[in-house]
Amino acid sequence: MNVSSEARRSGRFKRKTLIEPHDNPYDMIDEKDRAILSELEKDARRSTKSIAKVLGMPRATVHERIRKMCEKGIIRGFTALPDHSKLGEPTSAFILVSFLPNTSVSQRELAQRIADLQGVREVHLISGEYDILLKVRGRSMEDIGSLVIDKLRQIEGVGRTITCASFATVKDEL
Repeated sequence: MNVSSEARRSGRFKRKTLIEPHDNPYDMIDEKDRAILSELEKDARRSTKSIAKVLGMPRATVHERIRKMCEKGIIRGFTALPDHSKLGEPTSAFILVSFLPNTSVSQRELAQRIADLQGVREVHLISGEYDILLKVRGRSMEDIGSLVIDKLRQIEGVGRTITCASFATVKDEL
């Protein structure tokens, strides 16, 4: 059946939506959105005009897609990636923390308390022999050692820790 444009305009026939809502956020975006995200990940300061030019899309389309991805929570924000060595924190380390479950604090509460420590950049709840993985930064290994000995190990619920110093960072993304 061929539907005339007049019938469509009158509302008697509605155009079928191609995008259906999904529970999986990965399914909420298409290849164009992924291409826009890829460009933003390279440099979030770029204008929608320059992204549109690279991708061969209209500027208004790029702008609207970015707005929708922000609205859906796919893009959580735009941020800077600092050079920590120029900010006085050239040393980084990863710390594995075991949780002592016989305390009055839950593992999630412990992770939040650790996250509030100065120098702690990332906190991950993990599986395996250890329960929490931290990424920390400091002026030196001595500073990181002080963080571990004087602060981290003093928190109720912290069991054993293993600190792994980072010799060099090959890739660092947000």
